[in-house]
Amino acid sequence: MKLELSPQRRDDTLQVSVAGDVLTINGTAYNLARLPDGATLPRSAIDCEWIAGDVERVGGVLHVPLLLPIPADADEAARFPQPITVLADGPVALPLGRIEAPPLPVYEAPIEPENMKEVSS
Repeated sequence: MKLELSPQRRDDTLQVSVAGDVLTINGTAYNLARLPDGATLPRSAIDCEWIAGDVERVGGVLHVPLLLPIPADADEAARFPQPITVLADGPVALPLGRIEAPPLPVYEAPIEPENMKEVSS
């Protein structure tokens, strides 16, 4: 199965897994096994907001366009995602990364005995 990703600025999440020709999106399974080679399943026939276009089977491989929700601070991999070729059943890792801010430096002031206070319990 080949997943073609279309990034869209959204605050919700997407979880995808594959089992053969069954694509599970956020807990709902879509069985695409009956789509023959060379056929197209129109987007309008699929009740799923995450499928972004027609689903096709080309050379025995399902091609599924999916919306990819990305945060405002998405990294390059999420903003310009490469298609994902799924070779094994299970969860699909999606590029949902955020730009990592550099860690803030931690400054510790030395504790001088005259600045220490007694703590009682």
